[in-house]
Amino acid sequence: MNDNFQNLKNSLTTYFRGVRTEWGKITWPEKNQVVVETFFVVAIVFVFTIFIYFVDIIFNALLSKF
Repeated sequence: MNDNFQNLKNSLTTYFRGVRTEWGKITWPEKNQVVVETFFVVAIVFVFTIFIYFVDIIFNALLSKF
């Protein structure tokens, strides 16, 4: 039982050391880049939402005639 616990402890320690090492290799984007890309994502979602809304209105009008 003690060996299993020790193996688990060693595995977790090795894993989190690896995570800490990889975390240091991350290159974070600058604030300006995050703001611009967030704006584009929100704008694209808005445009597609409006498009789907109008397509829904068109299909609803066409199908209500039958």
